[in-house]
Amino acid sequence: MADTSIDQGSSSDLRMGSLEVRLAESDAEIDWAQALRYRVFYNEMAAVPSPEMAARERDFDPFDPVCDHLLVIDHDRGNGPESVVGTYRLIRRPAAERAGRFYSSDEYDISRLVAYEGEVLELGRSCVDAGYRTRGSMQLLWRGIAAYVFQHDIALMFGCASLPGTDPGALAEPLSYLHHHHLAPEPLRPVALPERHVSMDLMERDRIDPKRALTILPPLIKGYLRLGGFVGDGAVIDHQFNTTDVCIVVKTDLVTDKYYKHYERRSRDGQTG
Repeated sequence: MADTSIDQGSSSDLRMGSLEVRLAESDAEIDWAQALRYRVFYNEMAAVPSPEMAARERDFDPFDPVCDHLLVIDHDRGNGPESVVGTYRLIRRPAAERAGRFYSSDEYDISRLVAYEGEVLELGRSCVDAGYRTRGSMQLLWRGIAAYVFQHDIALMFGCASLPGTDPGALAEPLSYLHHHHLAPEPLRPVALPERHVSMDLMERDRIDPKRALTILPPLIKGYLRLGGFVGDGAVIDHQFNTTDVCIVVKTDLVTDKYYKHYERRSRDGQTG
């Protein structure tokens, strides 16, 4: 597990009622995050587990031991696997070097992102327990990411985000909307690997209803777009997870700007943690 922590800043900003967001502090807590991932990805979303995953009821891979795991913990649910109700996996350059690559490189040519000056952060394995998919829980996860980005001076975030289903034709409008309206500038553009590349240019721009396309997009992708996020060239079908993936790129200016403004406002209002 990576030897890092979130700078708490004002600890109340990372708490909301009985909920707290922080990094996993032990192998046991990583296991709890893997249990949540299994419930969401495999039980709920019909991903296909390996026999070992099914036996353990855990979602895991070789990246888990070397990266950071952001957790939303509900202290009212005790101290065990059921207490973790949200998670994100965070991979910086040192973790990717220990793993031998970034996770996204299995689907995309991310060489332009890896070459980017400054620290980069790969986001992945995002999920929230079905009973906690509220604005508050998601805000808490994003506060945790913002604190992490702020602390480690992250310049660029990226990662694969998923649309449900493996039929690009059924997702033609949202994929085309992303391609025509949010394609990353070339210097920051990941490209789906040739053997996995699925065109996102499935509808002409003037035939797309942006409002309708946005209603189809998952909340996570819409959240990235609100932060000024871009998408790479091409989608990738992930049959294991029963999804169609796009590669998201977010320059962290807006994330850290919101974080700065939040603390400036707290300071101005005389609030302390």
